[in-house]
Amino acid sequence: MDLLLNAQSAGERFSDAFSNLWQSTGFKTFLPEYYLMKGYNLGIWGMFIMLIVAAFLVWLAIAKKFEPMLLLSIAFGMLIINIPGVYSVLYGTGGYTFTDEVGKTIAQGTLEDLCNSFGVVYNNASADTLNASLQALKDYMASHWESLGAIGQYTDTCCSYGIIADKGLIYYLYKGVDWVIFPPLIFLGIGVMTDFGPLLANPKSLLLGAAAQLGIFLTFTGALLFGFNEQAASSIAIIGGADGPTAIYLTQKMASKAMFNGQHQELLSAIAIAAYSYMALVPVIQPPIMKALTTKKERLIRMEQLRPVSKKEKIIFPIVVSAVVGIVLPSALPLLGMLMLGNLFRESGVVPRLAKTAENELINIITIFLGVTVGTKAFAPVFLQVQTILIIVLGVVAFSFGTAGGVLLGKLMSKLSGGKINPLIGAAGVSAVPMAARVAHDVGRKEDPDNYLLMHAMGPNVAGVIGSAVAAGVLIAMFA
Repeated sequence: MDLLLNAQSAGERFSDAFSNLWQSTGFKTFLPEYYLMKGYNLGIWGMFIMLIVAAFLVWLAIAKKFEPMLLLSIAFGMLIINIPGVYSVLYGTGGYTFTDEVGKTIAQGTLEDLCNSFGVVYNNASADTLNASLQALKDYMASHWESLGAIGQYTDTCCSYGIIADKGLIYYLYKGVDWVIFPPLIFLGIGVMTDFGPLLANPKSLLLGAAAQLGIFLTFTGALLFGFNEQAASSIAIIGGADGPTAIYLTQKMASKAMFNGQHQELLSAIAIAAYSYMALVPVIQPPIMKALTTKKERLIRMEQLRPVSKKEKIIFPIVVSAVVGIVLPSALPLLGMLMLGNLFRESGVVPRLAKTAENELINIITIFLGVTVGTKAFAPVFLQVQTILIIVLGVVAFSFGTAGGVLLGKLMSKLSGGKINPLIGAAGVSAVPMAARVAHDVGRKEDPDNYLLMHAMGPNVAGVIGSAVAAGVLIAMFA
């Protein structure tokens, strides 16, 4: 008899174990409950679409070498987050938190647990019934808000979805993005790798870097017309600066208030992927614009050799820029300050170990973490939305107008200087360093193989880095 009972008990334990194994697989995500948090209707098919998109981006990074340093990590992050069943492992268990006007947590848990706790009917038969359960829970909270010890009136903003338990690896790594730590550290490494000599030798190129920010402010207006609010429009417009870390930094600063047609939106994945994609596509997007806006005669202009820049000038420059920006536009200092610190490491010559670490180990590690975590934000229920298409379209408009703005000011400066400035270098005013400068150089050499514009184009190019960070600071100061 005991043997029979023991065998029955062991059988039950094995049955429970295999049941747990089945529940841990990704097949459970075929149920509609998995997609409730965003009111997602494409179900499992959306995940498959994103897996195909991720595979395509991996191919672009490897086969076409489109910005592989970041695109490969982003694409792989996109790939793993859209594997059915993986989200809760990488980020953690999702649920709802109800908070009152003073930020006190009134209730927190999964939808099922909260419904059971408050006696609300929980039904997971379909997405519609799950939404009905959530609405019933909200109605209950609204009618019992004061009796639950809450302060103030209940509104929809009192209920938020987020990771509430079993937080995973990506949840913690993403804090580097969420707390806007990674982008300034990227700028530290960029500062070490940047030579501001061409800019100092030709200070007028700073104007070209400023003109290339035209696309940011034009696209900001366009995004508002499409239904994005000021915070979301700012995040989308900054794509025109062709600076991935700046786009991520500003988007996170605006994240809590970004809205599309009155609804809060998660914009980071679309903006980051658009920003880095357009950086990679500089050799494709810019040349037609440059040729359309310039004449052959202008493209043939040869510029005078730049004057030598002393070490003292190069050391003073990052100190002065940091001081001026800190006083005039403090919101831009986290990015520009780290950029200038990295440059000071480079130019001072007294901290070669720090310069080497910032230029190599540090920026490489942060690039991996940044790319993977941003990629995991391209989760199908969040990414496959109408606003994603709008962001990608507005992003290319921003980048194109930024290029055009630099070229047009270059044409004006060429006329005012009596033909001493080649307007092609204005296209390098976007922040894609050094690719935009190389493209300007290559377009010029196609007209005259002996015309070397690279160093002249580097002036506007590094000015564009400063310009995009300043533009981000202005938008943050105005709307964050």
